[in-house]
Amino acid sequence: MSEEFELRPDQWDALKALRAPAANPSRLNRFAVESLVTLGYVAVRGDSFELTPAGRKVLVRGSSLLLLDIAA
Repeated sequence: MSEEFELRPDQWDALKALRAPAANPSRLNRFAVESLVTLGYVAVRGDSFELTPAGRKVLVRGSSLLLLDIAA
């Protein structure tokens, strides 16, 4: 069974930005990050954000929508 992670482009950008250990939360799209927190892909740690194991899995597996964007 394959899992599909269908996120909006701003959510993907936020996930990718949070890969860096020193991600600047003021430069991230707050709405996208809050939606990722709700989905369980990002955790709030004080004044910063951190990818959860589920968030890392999403980054590794990607989205079929991303492949369609690349092919276009």
